[in-house]
Amino acid sequence: MRQNIDERTGSPTRQPSFVESHVQNLRVAAHVTVLHEGDPARRIMEVVEGAVMLTKLLPDGRRQVVELLGPGDVFGLAHDEAYACSAETLTPATITTHERNALERDPALAARLLRRFEAQLCVMHSHALVLGRMSALERVAFFLLRLMPDGMVGGTLRLAMTRQEIADFLGLTLETVSRAFSELKRRGLVVLQRADEVRIQDRSSMRRLAGAA
Repeated sequence: MRQNIDERTGSPTRQPSFVESHVQNLRVAAHVTVLHEGDPARRIMEVVEGAVMLTKLLPDGRRQVVELLGPGDVFGLAHDEAYACSAETLTPATITTHERNALERDPALAARLLRRFEAQLCVMHSHALVLGRMSALERVAFFLLRLMPDGMVGGTLRLAMTRQEIADFLGLTLETVSRAFSELKRRGLVVLQRADEVRIQDRSSMRRLAGAA
């Protein structure tokens, strides 16, 4: 294999491996659009740290939040060589990107990303059930439960999404989401500490309301 020589030292220079050459690591601020729906799909992306939401623009101009992503999740699916969704960071995030053609030359990478996509598809099936079968109050309760770490009985959740973004995710209007939060508060299930903070008072009752008991 031909080696390049460092002109300053006369020593062989280390050549990047294929895996290194197709990977980029990005540090992105909150509320930055990482990719746009319809743009040429050149890379697949992994969330290392932070939160990202995927959105689609409807023909009438409304926006639907189709997926919420956290560490380990993958995005950048393509339709006819164009990105199927836009992606926006909800918090400061670290994102690793891979060239799409790398999947053909790196079977281990392709297998790992496929497993992750499969897991995310199952989550999206659950979200479709929420949109199709649950009332507004049940949807908001389900959303808050989804944000709670495993083993957490009560405690404070910091919401990275605005009320409008939550409405876009749950297929509701802003006014309906606000009424649902107020009803959860009235029932004593949550305490609305700030616009971006909700304290869960009774996880068991929340689970029953969301049909997850």
